[in-house]
Amino acid sequence: MFKLPKFKRQNSKAKKRIRTGWRKPRGIDNKLRERKKGFGYMPSAGYRTEKKIRNTRGGVVLGLVRNFKELESMKGKSVFIGSAVGKKKRIVLIQKARELGIKVLNE
Repeated sequence: MFKLPKFKRQNSKAKKRIRTGWRKPRGIDNKLRERKKGFGYMPSAGYRTEKKIRNTRGGVVLGLVRNFKELESMKGKSVFIGSAVGKKKRIVLIQKARELGIKVLNE
């Protein structure tokens, strides 16, 4: 596995008003769009991760849980509790996960 380059917006370093978030260059003479050396990197299919590793964290399969039914189906996996779950329900879900031996990554 190799390290991905940072895909930054062109001229974001030179001009303060331009944010670093990626935007596809579309100009007719744009050097980045033409993939010239020294002008940065453009995202392409070649940078995509392998299918078996995709949507995992270090090879560990992750799951998203919002209720007890989803939690029970995730035995032996690491899970995230959904951001829309309230505090009361979150506390109960964490206790239930400990009983089932499920690791909660965002306690």
